[in-house]
Parts: sequence; structure tokens; C-alpha cells
Amino acid sequence: MSLTLSAVRASQETETRVALVPKVLSSLSKSGLEILIESGAGQQAGFSDDAFGEAGARIVNEEEAWQSDIIALVTSPSDEEISRLQEKSAIVGFLQPLDDPKRISTLAERGVTALAMELVPRISRAQKMDALSAMASLAGYKATLIAANHLPKFFPLLTTAAGTVRPANVTILGAGVAGLQAIATARRLGARVWGYDIREAAREEVKSLGAQFVELDLEIDDMQDEGGYAKALMAAKAEKQVELLVPHLASSDVVITTALIPGRAAPTLVSKEAVEAMKPGSVIVDLAAATGGNCTLTVADQVQIHNGVQIFGPTNLPATVPADASFLYARTVSSMISEFMEEGEFETNFEDEIFKSACVCHGGQVVHERVLGLI
Repeated sequence: MSLTLSAVRASQETETRVALVPKVLSSLSKSGLEILIESGAGQQAGFSDDAFGEAGARIVNEEEAWQSDIIALVTSPSDEEISRLQEKSAIVGFLQPLDDPKRISTLAERGVTALAMELVPRISRAQKMDALSAMASLAGYKATLIAANHLPKFFPLLTTAAGTVRPANVTILGAGVAGLQAIATARRLGARVWGYDIREAAREEVKSLGAQFVELDLEIDDMQDEGGYAKALMAAKAEKQVELLVPHLASSDVVITTALIPGRAAPTLVSKEAVEAMKPGSVIVDLAAATGGNCTLTVADQVQIHNGVQIFGPTNLPATVPADASFLYARTVSSMISEFMEEGEFETNFEDEIFKSACVCHGGQVVHERVLGLI
């Protein structure tokens, strides 16, 4: 009998994505899997039950979907959903292991094997499984559109018979995937763009997109870790960085912040003083809102107005473009699952760097060192 793989409907009201889409089903079927789709799972992303059925999936109810051998999901399951899982089943999705390690313990107690997509290592062989980068790119794009839509000015230079409108000044703090996409989008919209990151490697990436690099006199060594992420600055230098950014942010019409450190609160980059130095009508979009925010005035999933400056704290921008977000996410999830299918069986291979990095629990135990350190 074939192993079953199901995609379930997200339990969170704000989550519109689905973990599998019709276009990826054929490759999964070739791996020897029977594909089940919970009825309505793809509805909010524009994928009907009929579309899944035509692609070879079997449409099932909620109870049957959660009884599958492998479950693909977008966000971490609730306690109620965990109770439905079969012992020795596997789940693959964004599980927030570093933010919610207790839930990983609950999964371990249930006896499941759990692979966290956010822990996929940044190595060449794993690029096709890099769900974080795919979602970050969408977030950077949408953040720029939010800013452009709410800024009471044009982004581009505009010359008319009535006069010339100068382009908006846009600053992107953090030049990872989301930041670079924000830079590219702001440039395409015609703004004057600056980018900043504490990682020396980011300088050329920012300049390659036609933006200027913000130079701060911090005297720091290379701040990139082995995984390609930024390291945390020492407290004194972190405070100095915030101070040095104030005059540059004061001249910006838009600030988009994207700085994250996995497993830690977001670093502060935009102080209250910096916000008060910006012109009324200016816009801040804080993509680190879910982990505390890069701006001290950010409130997750709310819009704050301080001295006329609009501060947006979105926590799930990919869900605002669910069709493409689901397609990209499904490609990464299907690649992950297919990678460890051998002769119709899902193989747990802790000798494999990708599996070892992504697996957070197996055999009734939490097996990921970083997660264990947080429990």
C-alpha cells in the first residue's frame, strides 16, 4: 500500500496559503505517494478541489487528511491538530521551532517525525527547498507596495508641465532576501534607494541593484555567520548603530526594515528619536514585527501613527499573495519530501545534512540541538 501524503487546511484565520498545489502533484506521485487534499484547503489561494482532483489527488475530509502518513502544512499545528496525528507519521512545514520550542516537545511526545522548513540549511543542494527565501522575497515585494500605496508622494521622478516632482527617498535596513527584493522593487518604481546591512558581503549586493550603500562608522568585523545570516552586534555597538542611522532615516520618505536573527528577538534599528526626526507622512514598514520589530514603536499587525509617521507591522505578507506564495512554497515542500523518498518509503536519514538540520523531533524525542537548548 502506498504511503499517503496530505495537504491540510490552515487553522489560522489569517493564513490563506496551502502547502501543495496541483502543479507539484505529479512529481510527488512519481515518488510512490498517494496524494490527499483536505476539501477546501486551497480555496483561499485559488486552487479548487476540482483542480486538485484533475491533477490526481483524492479529496478527503478533515479527519482523514490528518490521519495521513505524511502531512504537509504551512504553519505549526495546534494542540488539537497534534492530537489527531498518527504515531510515527511525519509532518513538514513552518513549525517555528526556535520561537515555540514547547510545541516541538508536544510533537515529540506524539511520536511524529517533524521537519521544519525554516531550518533548511543554506547550501547549494538545498536551494530548491529554501522556503524561507521564497517567502521573504514575496514579503520584500509587498512591503514596498504598501509603502508606495500609503506614502503621500510619488516614488518616481515625475516631470510635468506644472512642474517636476522629485523622487522619493527609500531606505532598506537589512539586505537579505527580503531586503534585496524591496530594493529591487523600489528601484523599479523609480525611487532613490539606499540599503544597509552589517554584513560586509551585502555591500556589493546592494550596489548591484543600483542602490547606494549606507556607510556607518562602526568599525565592525564581518557579521555574517556560517548560515549566511547576520550575527547580533555587541550591545554598545548596537546602540551606536541606532544613533548613527538617525540622520539618514530623517531624510528618508520610506524605511523598510527586514533585519532578523534566527531564534532571537529582532534587533532594534529605528528608535523613537529616528521616527520623530522623519517628516510627517513618511512610512515605515517593519518586516520584523513578528519577533518584536526593528522599530521600537512597531506593533505586530497594526498601523501606528507617531508624529505623522505611519508605522506598519505586518507579520504574514506572503499570505496576501496566496496563489504565488502557495506555488513557491509547495515547490519547496515537495522537493523536501521527494528528497527523502526511497522505494516508496519516507527515509529518516540523519547522515544527510539537510535532514539533520531540518528535523526537530523523531522517535519520541526532540533531536535538534538548538531547539533542545531552548526547552
